[in-house]
Amino acid sequence: MKIMAGKPYPLGATFDGEGTNFALFSANADKVELCLFDPTGKHEMQRIVLSEYTDEVWHGYLPDIKPGCLYGYRVYGPFEPHNGHRFNPNKLLIDPYARKLHGELTSSLTHLSYDHTSLQQDLTLDNRDNSEFMPKCVVTAKLENAGPKPKIGHSERIIYELHVKGFSRLNAKVPANLRGTFAGLADDAVLDYLTYLGITSVELLPVHQFIDETFLLERGLSNYWGYNSLSFFALQQSYSSSGQIDEFKTMVERFHQRNIEVILDVVYNHTAEGDHLGATYSFKGIDNASYYRLNNKDARFYDNYSGCGNTLNFQHPRVLQLVMDSLRYWVQTIGVDGFRFDLATIVGRDSEGFAPSGHFFNCVRQDPVLAGVKLIAEPWDIGPDGYQLGRFPSNWLEWNDRFRDTVRRFWRGDEGILPELARRMHGSSDLFEQKAGRPCSSINYVTSHDGFTLADLVSYAERNNHANGENNDDGHKSTFSANYGAEGHTDDPAIKKIREQQQRNILATIFLAQGTPMLLAGDEFGNSQSGNNNAYCQDNAIGWLAWREIEQQQDLTQFVRQLIRLRKEHPLLNRPYYQHGDIQSTQLNRPDLSWIYHDGSNMSDKDWHNPELKCLGMLLANTAATENQHDSQALLIILNAQAQDVTFTLPTFASQSWGWSVLLDTANTSNATNEEDAILIDDTTRDILIPHRSSLVLCCRQLNSNSKKQRRDLIP
Repeated sequence: MKIMAGKPYPLGATFDGEGTNFALFSANADKVELCLFDPTGKHEMQRIVLSEYTDEVWHGYLPDIKPGCLYGYRVYGPFEPHNGHRFNPNKLLIDPYARKLHGELTSSLTHLSYDHTSLQQDLTLDNRDNSEFMPKCVVTAKLENAGPKPKIGHSERIIYELHVKGFSRLNAKVPANLRGTFAGLADDAVLDYLTYLGITSVELLPVHQFIDETFLLERGLSNYWGYNSLSFFALQQSYSSSGQIDEFKTMVERFHQRNIEVILDVVYNHTAEGDHLGATYSFKGIDNASYYRLNNKDARFYDNYSGCGNTLNFQHPRVLQLVMDSLRYWVQTIGVDGFRFDLATIVGRDSEGFAPSGHFFNCVRQDPVLAGVKLIAEPWDIGPDGYQLGRFPSNWLEWNDRFRDTVRRFWRGDEGILPELARRMHGSSDLFEQKAGRPCSSINYVTSHDGFTLADLVSYAERNNHANGENNDDGHKSTFSANYGAEGHTDDPAIKKIREQQQRNILATIFLAQGTPMLLAGDEFGNSQSGNNNAYCQDNAIGWLAWREIEQQQDLTQFVRQLIRLRKEHPLLNRPYYQHGDIQSTQLNRPDLSWIYHDGSNMSDKDWHNPELKCLGMLLANTAATENQHDSQALLIILNAQAQDVTFTLPTFASQSWGWSVLLDTANTSNATNEEDAILIDDTTRDILIPHRSSLVLCCRQLNSNSKKQRRDLIP
């Protein structure tokens, strides 16, 4: 087959309309062979040496290669693990830039570059060929760039975290042949549901091609969550009903047509190749010493800041280029709106540790394609000083686990939590404001894929992870959960009632706090994982959403919908800047932010230091001039986690023309569905009863002669 010199850029296999340019980076290789396969991927037809070497890139142009051609690489060089080199031409390797893969990766000992029977462990070369068990790379045609995207402001964002397969696998409203796929997620039934709830942004668990770990296969399990990437460009094949890249791109377009963003959970911190005893699929065999962070004392071993055996080396310019090229591809070509970075501290590490002004952050900030996308950090890893909550650049949002744990502990009834709760309700200014951050910097969540679902959080005092095959030792140990009288499922009406109310309280806290709310898919209808708080390997009914529950939990679903609408209709709940009580409302003569004790006075130092106090009022006053008389002048959020009812004295105003209306009451399942039907509290009433373990939201409005005044059960 004729081969021409080609070009070293772009990396990967690039079809130009006539032929294909192949370019592969490897700084330490001695030779690179391009291996071509027949259409089945079972037979290697030809090996072509890429003899051109420019700027550490091996390249060549084949005028006869068209889209659909299957290929892989064999890379020659030293096998010297102690020096960081693990070249082995007996191993077929995946192109890091492959847009599509053909066939599945089959577990086999031939993927090991070393002889596993040797007493020297990984220090002896293995001569077996692994191509029979490897997926093949596919040459693809160039795709047109994506179209326009939704324009959703940070303060407007409602994030909904979901798993592509698990979300629709059991959804009877989705066509059976599409359930669990990208096309299934793009079905009208799904889009109608998300629009009905009021979701603005879906955050998808990993969709990059990933593989199952050997230890899971040995247990008869599989990697369900997908945090084990094999490729940063190719889509997970099992999620595609058609096998075409366009299926995912069409899904993104359909979300955009509903004004919903698509955010990808991405795993650039490590790869599926594991530690020094792990397999060789791609990066290890192409240039191990460049792609990974290796131990300074012995390059045979890896710096394992991910907990998965290896860590990508973001200090190397070609690794940085790989990640940047991948991000641009998903944004520019496929059309996604942003990314949530798994173990994001790793992407900000340099030789000295985490650096908020590190190379990766600076590259993203100045990149014309990526500068405007949504960037979300999981702000920790397991390396030295790995916990970096609040230290990411100001244009990043961060998963706030302190919000998660504080809200859990407060509603469980733990003592001494009130001051911390106030900080989290305030948008965690103690964490984000000092670096020019805004309230939206805090991703406020209480549940996510990693941990209990909301229904399980109020039903299990202990994790129930026996199905994972790890003796129930895996998953978070500190769950800050409670079962309220029985572990797991119960038919006791009293226990069920308090569990339902606690779910409403937690949901209300998420959406009433300053910051960016995030909802775990299924929490809005009581989805359970039977107490499993680490369902990473449960690709079955444990991990899939049980849509049958939605018929029995319509009140909860309606409540979540009401919360989202309440947040969207009241700007006081999503302020763009932090308030500290130093600006007065011209209408009410009240500070923009006040913390209210249950006797109607402002919280004192003594109150804040009372460990037994579990009831708090948060008064948000409107300081902006407005001509709309219907705009709320103040919102009073009352959270009562005490086991007893509390008499709460409402704040007063200089004018008697202002009164309170109840917008939300978690103790009352028949909440008003619109503000015209909201209960108005008589303007002469000051004391109202806040039931135990409940939340109340009141809106201050100007009264008129037509105002409906009802006392009902609010007065003690």
